[in-house]
Amino acid sequence: MRQFIDVTGKTEEEAINRALEQLKLDRDDVSVEILERAKAGFLGLGSCPAKVRVSYGEDEEPAAPAQPKVEKVREDKPKAEKPRAEKKPAEKPQRREEPVKKELAPKTEEAQTVKSPEDLGEEVNDERAQEIRKFLSGLLQQMEVQAEVKVYLPEKGRYKVFLEGQGLGAIIGRRGETLDAIQQLTSYSVNRTGSRVRVQLDAENYRAKREQSLERLANKVAGKVVKYRRSVTLEPMNAYERHVIHTALQEVPGVTTYSTGVDPNRRVIVAYDREKK
Repeated sequence: MRQFIDVTGKTEEEAINRALEQLKLDRDDVSVEILERAKAGFLGLGSCPAKVRVSYGEDEEPAAPAQPKVEKVREDKPKAEKPRAEKKPAEKPQRREEPVKKELAPKTEEAQTVKSPEDLGEEVNDERAQEIRKFLSGLLQQMEVQAEVKVYLPEKGRYKVFLEGQGLGAIIGRRGETLDAIQQLTSYSVNRTGSRVRVQLDAENYRAKREQSLERLANKVAGKVVKYRRSVTLEPMNAYERHVIHTALQEVPGVTTYSTGVDPNRRVIVAYDREKK
């Protein structure tokens, strides 16, 4: 039976060697398919390891000639089962219609609640905004990412920056980790001199979508906690994401939240609280 494993490494060759060590096979005994090429990134940001699929074992070729013999036996059965086959088409369309209607409603609500940069007014072009654009433009050029930098000032001392373009997944990263790192670098560069300002960076409305996703997760988990009266530990989150969970559940009866652990593995625990009403 043909089997395979997926392995990652800094380079394609390193990933292949790791797979061979795990399987204890020679290079001639396997076939290799490169799933993702390694990408170095810039200053460690946007880097992506190589990923390969290594297949091994024998193909099941003898099973092919047995198929035509089975078809001859099945030819006689449909004749005796004609009355039963007439009832099935009437049931199938009813079952397919229901899930389609249920899925359309939440998607339209999400699209309406995501805030766009236009809600923040006109772009600003003061000294700090120019520094933000200059730093991010240079960084994006080094990362070989094409994106437009838009800077807004929703309130004094707080700049909201949006990156707009195609294929910005590389600068968002897993759970927004790369985006958070770029935001920190931008804040550090802008605040080297003068009064301190706050910089919030977003790309493809990732943060708004992530916040909505976290709020839905919080409410779903809270329902389970109240129903089964058992605490639930969520996945590791950064400080901002933990704050979203705490805020979403602070008024929910029967539920309390608190954080445990140390960054970057600090988590939120949603616990049952019978006294909270």
